[in-house]
Amino acid sequence: MKKHYRKENDCLNCGAELKGKFCYVCGQENLQIKESFGHMMNHAISDYFHFDHQFFHTLKPLLFKPGKLTNEYMAGRRVQYLHPVKMYIFISLVYFVLLFQSGFEPVKIKDGNDGKVKGKKALIATNKELDSISKDPNTPDIAKGIISKVKTKVDSNLSKIDTTDKDDDDDENTVSANHQKTHYSIFGDDVDDPKRKNDTTYELYLNSQQKLPADQRDGFFHRLIRKREYELNANAKEVKANLVEGLKHNTPKMMFLLLPLFALLLRITFWKNKKFYVEHLIYSFHLHCFIFLFLAIMMLLKMATPAAWHGVTTWLDLASTLIIIWYIYTSLRAVYHRSSGRTISKMIGLSFSYLVVFSFCMLSLVIIVALFD
Repeated sequence: MKKHYRKENDCLNCGAELKGKFCYVCGQENLQIKESFGHMMNHAISDYFHFDHQFFHTLKPLLFKPGKLTNEYMAGRRVQYLHPVKMYIFISLVYFVLLFQSGFEPVKIKDGNDGKVKGKKALIATNKELDSISKDPNTPDIAKGIISKVKTKVDSNLSKIDTTDKDDDDDENTVSANHQKTHYSIFGDDVDDPKRKNDTTYELYLNSQQKLPADQRDGFFHRLIRKREYELNANAKEVKANLVEGLKHNTPKMMFLLLPLFALLLRITFWKNKKFYVEHLIYSFHLHCFIFLFLAIMMLLKMATPAAWHGVTTWLDLASTLIIIWYIYTSLRAVYHRSSGRTISKMIGLSFSYLVVFSFCMLSLVIIVALFD
């Protein structure tokens, strides 16, 4: 459908004198103010397919020509490609939706009307559900760690049930009693030790602290964590689900904030290249876009693979690791122009540094979610 342009040569948005169909100052198109529904829809659809064209035009160099997008962007050839930040937001959204829907789900334990965990049968069913989720290759390592701790507590409850002399009603009472004794400690210490067995509430804990000598009392940060522990124990059955949900909602934000840190590591690693920080940041966006997009494609392949083909998923994981390593090496050479040996040594050091930073950020995220979410 043909667009209707104004005959006047002044920009309605900024007032600049036009020398074509677009304003050279603000970029607004010099279209008629009053347009029909058809023209309006045509304009909107054109903008959409312009984004669509940019995205698919960006995919080829992103997937098959490591480092080219970064070099093209820094050379000023940008119109035909999608903006790095816009592309990252779109791809990461798709990736994390697939990641969380494929296996990173909170574990649900069946409750009775009184809010207590039911008997032995319910615990056995929960145990099987935990095993199946833990063995799922799509389940992230941090989720497996949480599931392992939950499973340990379920196994402990099962071991305390007398399987020969008590019926299901007795089992339910036993599990309820054991469940009430289950406490959560952010520090990982034993909250049932003799020193704390009488501190059933935060107020009692504070009273106990007042009775101790000043040099033996917990500090401010320690008391803050203890307060959170008592809050968690007051709603023990919701702790696991809330923790997992908090991680699901905040992990994408954490990864976005991690990109500038990775760019800083790149600047330190390749400081002799004399590149500006923004150049490292653009490469950081492009690299993470590839990794997220590639992993999303691999997850879709795994979902389409029959469950009986266990060996195929193993080979897919191995191939994914090798391809990502090859991509990082090739892109680093293309962007930073170092020799093979220097690129490999820089890549090893960069990978170790990034692992340390990532682990610190993930640990901080877990602590923040546990304390404040």
